Amino acid sequence: MARTILLAGGTGFIGTKLAELLRSRGHHVRLLTRTPRGADQFGWDPAAGQIDDEAVRGADVVINLAGAGIAEQRWTPARKKLIIDSRVESARVLRDAFQRLDQLPEAYLAASAIGYYGNSGDVWKNENDPPADKSFLVESTTAWEQATETVGALGIRMVVFRIGIVLEQSGGALREMIKPLRFGVGGYFGDGRAWYSWIHRDDLCRMFLWAVENQDVEGIYNAVAPNPAQNKDLIKAAAKAMHQPALFAAAPEFALRLAFGEMADAILFSTRVSAEKIIRAGFRFQHPELAGALEDIFSKKG
Repeated sequence: MARTILLAGGTGFIGTKLAELLRSRGHHVRLLTRTPRGADQFGWDPAAGQIDDEAVRGADVVINLAGAGIAEQRWTPARKKLIIDSRVESARVLRDAFQRLDQLPEAYLAASAIGYYGNSGDVWKNENDPPADKSFLVESTTAWEQATETVGALGIRMVVFRIGIVLEQSGGALREMIKPLRFGVGGYFGDGRAWYSWIHRDDLCRMFLWAVENQDVEGIYNAVAPNPAQNKDLIKAAAKAMHQPALFAAAPEFALRLAFGEMADAILFSTRVSAEKIIRAGFRFQHPELAGALEDIFSKKG
């Protein structure tokens, strides 16, 4: 059945592809954006508590991907506040609109991140496991999920995806990782043994579609492929998929800390995350293996 879907963060790296997929399935997609420019685009400003009420009226499902980028700038106190506030305030504005207009959607789907688990080494993490530390990644994702829970408390079906490293060459972490490869250098981080729990962007978008179209899907799910890879192995697999000969070299942890400060946590932390729950719930990956996922990505133009 076609649904009317309100998508916050729909103009970004994930949202653009997700909107395309939803429309291809016959769903009507409305985009929430700070700068609406076309049909089916509606304005909002979460920091100011503002939203175009017409975006909410008649929406069957709301998907919230909004939030300032984790790894775009050094984590100054002001940047940390923005990262948390942008996530908490977006959920608050949507919740308040649902209540004010007496318009509860059937489902509320929200992004979170595997940063929730903290730096957990080689230990497999599932949805019931607590964070391994009190790092900023844990602090920010915990606040993010708590804000989402206030929406679910209205009696709406709620789905939270703890998203891993999203692989696609046109954006996200992979685009940055492969830049040195184009010059024949495979740079990995620290000792290269940190576990990276990744997911092909197409599979992530298919997860959101799956949650939209299956009303029995509810709760928290790890949005990661079932086969995480260590950092050095991921870089080597990318070079192979690109058919790019490379000399592999480590970027030492002290140099990364010097360059990025606390934000280096985002690339040095090891998080080995299980996809078992979502597989048991019936989701089927198109790209469960790293080599196949990267081959698919680099076989495309762009």
